[in-house]
Amino acid sequence: MKRRNFLKTAAAASAGAFVLPRFSIGQPGPSANSKVNLAMIGAGGIAGMAFSGCKGENIVALCDIDSRKLPKWAATKGIPTFADYNEMLDKLGKEIDGVCINTPDHTHFNATLACMERGIHVCTQKPLTHNIWQARTLRKAKDKYKVVTNMANQGHTYDGIRKIREMYEADCFGQVEEVHLGVSGPNWESKYFNKPASMPLAAEPIPPEVNWDLWLGPAKEHAYSSHLHPLTWRSYNDFGTGQFGDWFCHTGDGAVWVLDLYEPTVIECVERGPALEGMIPDYSVVRFDFPARGSKKACSMFWYDGKKNGGTPIKVPEDWSWGKVPGSGSFWSGDKANAYLDGRSNNPRFSIKEQMVEFKKNGGVPEKYARVVGGPHQEWIRAIKGEGPECGSNFDYAAPMSEVALLGVLAQRFDGRIEWESKNMRITNRPELNVFVKEPVRTGWEAGEELWA
Repeated sequence: MKRRNFLKTAAAASAGAFVLPRFSIGQPGPSANSKVNLAMIGAGGIAGMAFSGCKGENIVALCDIDSRKLPKWAATKGIPTFADYNEMLDKLGKEIDGVCINTPDHTHFNATLACMERGIHVCTQKPLTHNIWQARTLRKAKDKYKVVTNMANQGHTYDGIRKIREMYEADCFGQVEEVHLGVSGPNWESKYFNKPASMPLAAEPIPPEVNWDLWLGPAKEHAYSSHLHPLTWRSYNDFGTGQFGDWFCHTGDGAVWVLDLYEPTVIECVERGPALEGMIPDYSVVRFDFPARGSKKACSMFWYDGKKNGGTPIKVPEDWSWGKVPGSGSFWSGDKANAYLDGRSNNPRFSIKEQMVEFKKNGGVPEKYARVVGGPHQEWIRAIKGEGPECGSNFDYAAPMSEVALLGVLAQRFDGRIEWESKNMRITNRPELNVFVKEPVRTGWEAGEELWA
């Protein structure tokens, strides 16, 4: 298929008119100039990962609701900047090939869908969305708009997640009927989480550099607070998904992908620490029950967080012989052998050190799955250019994997047992919680409904 590669003058933005090299919007394939035109929605914090991963490509527009987060080099290079991504896409969308979405969880969906509707490729931070309906809608959008999609969970590009799948498929572990995984946080003293003395949060003056209405996006009205912006929104249910949403897409990635743990029938919060109204708890343990999947036996997966706040530590196999137990990762209980993956689903091993040494000495197992070089953004760029296969964490995978995390978040938030009917996207035993499966949005932020028609 012929690709259009030409120079075209873009619409003038606040920085003035400028000329952009054209790639091939909306369609993967080779390019004469071997570069793609990329934009960022969200230019601070985790955007550093996107800037690094997209090094060497053309950054042609930047968007952030806080002008303090825009890099100084943007003005030097004449790159137009925006507070409103819709304005950016309306003015420059025809010149943008791909967008990296680096925003708080509650705005992932609207920003991602706005790009896809315009035929623009997307790489979105994890978790993919803030609620389950949004995740399923983005999967529908992928089918409709035929753009290259990826979720930026680094571990899905690592060798280790492929190696443990090869080990599992070579029957190294036998049937895995339990997985115990998690992390030690939230760390209330870190730059990503905070815990105020009380709730609700007191209103503060909005900094002049911040467009607070755009930060809120589809979420309900809330006064500005420095507890929310710029980095500690994860602690608050209306905007983040806590330590659970932040890390399950890393730590749970291997178990979900290898063991086909996509559709739990029961999700139960079996331990929950104290929590202020509207906030994540200090700690939790959440159990997911998965029925048999083909030849795979039924499996229970347990998520643990908050050990540092008094929570239960992750259950470790009795035969663990590697010394100090890691504070994060996943421990797999197999009927032939037990296994471990680290917090980013990498560095697989048997729980018995001597068994791993012998395994490597004997040559391990053959490689079946192609390795990925350069992380999720490089993987995505190669797919856009037609120089590589579809991304491993494309939305056909990222959406159902994120859905598992979001079900856990709901159980953690509301405590107790949730009985889930995946086919109908419905909680059957506590119907009052279904409003959180598809959360209400502020007027003017409705999106994606037509994809369900």
